[in-house]
Amino acid sequence: MGLDASRSGEAERTPRRHVGRPRREGLDEQILDAALAEMSRVGFVRMNMDSVAARAGTTKTTVYARFPSKASLATSALEHMRRRTPRDPLSADVRDDLIRELTLFREGALRPYGMTMLGVVLAEEHETPELLELFRRHVIAPRRDNLRRILQAGREAGQVAADADIELGITMMIGSLYSAYTAGRPPGRDWPREVVDAWLCANGRCD
Repeated sequence: MGLDASRSGEAERTPRRHVGRPRREGLDEQILDAALAEMSRVGFVRMNMDSVAARAGTTKTTVYARFPSKASLATSALEHMRRRTPRDPLSADVRDDLIRELTLFREGALRPYGMTMLGVVLAEEHETPELLELFRRHVIAPRRDNLRRILQAGREAGQVAADADIELGITMMIGSLYSAYTAGRPPGRDWPREVVDAWLCANGRCD
């Protein structure tokens, strides 16, 4: 069952929001964390709102009051998955900016459900391709955009070779983390510095 079918199938069960009802502080985040945990455990297709509600310590009615369908819950959970960490203005040093960005990437990828969710969306690609598209839009694309902005600024500052393949560089930096993890060697705290220095040395800057 795809995300669109899930939306239409659950639309009639959406309860009305009760005006003036007190909201439990942090409940939205707890529901989203519970949804990520359930998707990581059983996938999107087999995830159900009862299990999400139980894990979040609330009721199914409360979950539906905030997220009118399983599809909308999955979408919000994937948006929630990537922490919206404020970015400082770029410095004058492309190396420092890259290390800072890849440190945030490592922390996000290795936190609970980070790597597991990647496996889930890939495993369900044929049945729910929309889920993989959402993952790309809300998790992968923003990270690539941040790295692209840093590398383009570095090129303009003369710290990255004019003929460096920026898109390939982004793929190599991000891909090296996934490769190391699946090989049973989760990247340590020095990984951002090591991968940045290796790529920059081959593309215009060796300190």
